[in-house]
Amino acid sequence: MKELTTMAVMLLFIASTVQAQEKENDGENEVETTIAADIVSQYVWRGQDLGNASIQPTLGIAWKGLSFTAWGSVGLANADDTKELDLTLEYTVGGLNVGITDYWTNQGADPKNRYFKYDSHGTNHVFEANVGYDFGPVALQWYTNFAGNDGVNKKEKRAYSSYMELTVPFRLATVEWEAAAGVVPFETDYYGTTGFAVTNVSLKATKEVTLSDKFSFPIFAQFVTNPCDRKAYLAFGLTLQPWGD
Repeated sequence: MKELTTMAVMLLFIASTVQAQEKENDGENEVETTIAADIVSQYVWRGQDLGNASIQPTLGIAWKGLSFTAWGSVGLANADDTKELDLTLEYTVGGLNVGITDYWTNQGADPKNRYFKYDSHGTNHVFEANVGYDFGPVALQWYTNFAGNDGVNKKEKRAYSSYMELTVPFRLATVEWEAAAGVVPFETDYYGTTGFAVTNVSLKATKEVTLSDKFSFPIFAQFVTNPCDRKAYLAFGLTLQPWGD
């Protein structure tokens, strides 16, 4: 119930903020809307294999650094792939960003998979807080689960599972690149680690494909290794997103 109240407050806050801005501008709408979808050959997240070919839609609104985003993933090739729905409230000022995300998946046939089930010991929701800073040449992010269906350590205690990632963007041969390295600092079965572990070392390349002066879309390929479990992945995808007039 506590987690449900938290999400309700988040929704009410973003709705009231948008409404107040619309009134202030007397009809001028400064709220930005995002409608997009990624189509990927494989769903890899923080060095973990979470599914086969998938479509991953995004719906978001943003105003003056404050944003609320819904993101999902549904398998295209395997009906048994996990379905996911994430809600994120985030605020960005300068290079600093802070946020809260509610992750939900429908794993298995357990009754706790119901979306509106928020029991502290019987939910598939995981609540995560994040803070990060973009220095320009590099960006650093820290994530920690603070409620919901978090992982546990060997003592069967809540692990407050955390993940830290360093990313370095650069441009090479007309292509946008991003190198990343991610670590799990503490033991948790949420990431399958027994202590400090490097779980994600990746390199991603993104290229804009232009078909006409009114239609273009980015394609990307990403090579990911997980040194902790000695696995590697190569994923391809494209992003479909409408743009302004």
